[in-house]
Amino acid sequence: MSTALKSIKSLAPLLDRVLVQRVKMEAKTAGGIYLPESSVKELNEAKVLAVGPGGLDKDGKRVSCSVAPGDKVLIPQYGGSPVKVGDEEYHLFRDHDILAKINE
Repeated sequence: MSTALKSIKSLAPLLDRVLVQRVKMEAKTAGGIYLPESSVKELNEAKVLAVGPGGLDKDGKRVSCSVAPGDKVLIPQYGGSPVKVGDEEYHLFRDHDILAKINE
């Protein structure tokens, strides 16, 4: 999905959706050796950039999301809706699709 957004900050997720950006793996090893891009795998770790207000339960009450902006999370290998802004790629996931919250 290509968008005409100038900044990702102008994108506000709706309901229980969460906007994340995958963490890029280091292309340099601990010993200082640089790895080619083809050998660098995509990580399942992401940083939460924005969170919607939450979904509605069967009684119509708002259920807030379990993550907050700034959290590090574990996301599925596939899925989510990709959003490209400039050269950067972001993903929108539903709150219940996020696998875990990483506490550091």
